[in-house]
Amino acid sequence: MTVRITDLPADQRPRERLNKLGADRLSPAELIAILLRTGRGGRSALEIANELMAQFGSIQGLARASVDDLREIKGIGRAKAAQLKAAFELAARASREPHEVQPIRGPADAANVVRESMRDYEVEQFHVLLLDTKNRLIREVRAGKGTLNASLVHPRETFRDAIKAGAAAVILIHNHPSGDPTPSSDDIKITREMVEAGRTVKIEVFDHVIIGKRTPGRAEDYVSLKEMGLL
Repeated sequence: MTVRITDLPADQRPRERLNKLGADRLSPAELIAILLRTGRGGRSALEIANELMAQFGSIQGLARASVDDLREIKGIGRAKAAQLKAAFELAARASREPHEVQPIRGPADAANVVRESMRDYEVEQFHVLLLDTKNRLIREVRAGKGTLNASLVHPRETFRDAIKAGAAAVILIHNHPSGDPTPSSDDIKITREMVEAGRTVKIEVFDHVIIGKRTPGRAEDYVSLKEMGLL
């Protein structure tokens, strides 16, 4: 039996949650469901939105998808694909308008950049923040998906986009779906390999931030390997 959004309690419906909490408190899937407005093919808009995020891996991945790519998802026809493309194009144009970009001064700023896009992933995602000479964000790129290890994350792939963008430095970011951001031995090993690779191409690795969840006894939902003295 299909559960429609209107069948959900009011405090779980994306549109009502946006009105009550603000857009910044909604997950990417909830925001996409609002754009889609209605479901299709026996599936709710929220179910379709969750599959879109699972298929394309990130907001940026979804934004890069073509109309034909989007239509491969059950429930996405030409009209809904056009709605999504129009929304992402508006966002892209807004991002290109002149505005003052604040520098990323530390791990809290880095966590704020990615928190909303990474908090709902069920598998680990490895992202890289590309920074200019004033520590301002050039863009965020996804470098890998899955358990963080040498086979998933390779320095060549990690720094390729940084070199193309002319980045002066990078901040490594990944999430722990378990909610515990404590770095593993693989996290530490990979970080040190990335630092060495960055020195080779003259791009500094400022930090590696691991996103988890805020729990009792933990003040933040992230850890910084730099602050822990592990960089």
